[in-house]
Amino acid sequence: MAHDARRAFRGLLLAVVFLLAVVVYGTAGYLLIERYSFLDAFFTTIVTITTVGIQAHPLDGPGEIFTITLVVFGVSGFLYTFGVIVEALGSDRWRQYWRTRQMADQLDRLREHIIVCGYGRTGKRVVSEIREKGVPYVVVEMNPDPLEDVRRNREPHIVGDAASDDVLHEARIERARALVSAVDSDERNVYIVLTARSLNPKLFIVARSSYPDSVAKLERAGANRVVSPYTTSGTRMAALAMQPAVVDVLDIVAGGTTTTIEELVVPPDAEGRLTAAALRRSGATLLAVRSTDGRMHVSPPDSYALQADDVVVAMGVRAQVDALANSLRPGAAGP
Repeated sequence: MAHDARRAFRGLLLAVVFLLAVVVYGTAGYLLIERYSFLDAFFTTIVTITTVGIQAHPLDGPGEIFTITLVVFGVSGFLYTFGVIVEALGSDRWRQYWRTRQMADQLDRLREHIIVCGYGRTGKRVVSEIREKGVPYVVVEMNPDPLEDVRRNREPHIVGDAASDDVLHEARIERARALVSAVDSDERNVYIVLTARSLNPKLFIVARSSYPDSVAKLERAGANRVVSPYTTSGTRMAALAMQPAVVDVLDIVAGGTTTTIEELVVPPDAEGRLTAAALRRSGATLLAVRSTDGRMHVSPPDSYALQADDVVVAMGVRAQVDALANSLRPGAAGP
């Protein structure tokens, strides 16, 4: 559709250029053949190609022959331009063209976004969760049926193969924070992960796996986390059967309506300034701290000293988590 819109735009541009050329042709002809002034030549050209029929001065033989050629060119140009406009309006190409331009502008503004590859059942759920959190994202899809859903829901999207370098560059992968590969084929997911990892070594990649044998392949391809919808649903069903209250609490936290879980990165200036006790003054529950070497410190003691780039995982109501985030900002008061 975008290609059709660009083609329609080029067609209209060609028609306008042709009309301008006819005007120049007619004006120059009357200047040279009839020795008209510039204004008379321009006026006669306009009334001739619009078939109004008013003449500024009587024409001699050569002038009449020249006027015949001008009428042919002018009428042809007007008919062609009118046809291009009617075709463009009838096929909705202009609206699609401007929609494509707006999408390109939106992609240029993306920073720290999430790329979602695939808009099937899993992809839709992923997008819904990301949208609720207010995180910028873009969908990559190429199959016709999911594409209809993407356009109907007005999702920011790119049409193409997510395993293509060009498509991922168009999704601004070099500026993305994460990529979710949620297509239905494990083989396609492996290709997507391989391509994404080669383009952005620092990207956090989450991949879907339909079969247990694919987990190791996706991890070797570069996925940071691999999720199997069938394993996850089975685990959840078992947990609901054995500990329904625990699952209810986790659902409340995951929903983020009253209580939320957030991960926050410790800034460089916090080293030697903040401890776990200082963070707990916000009222939030400090669940864990992941250090830069990958170790996870669950419920660290009050004396635990935070280091630059540690990842803090905390739970609390929105105000408590915001207070904890404020304590991590550069220049915040220490303990």
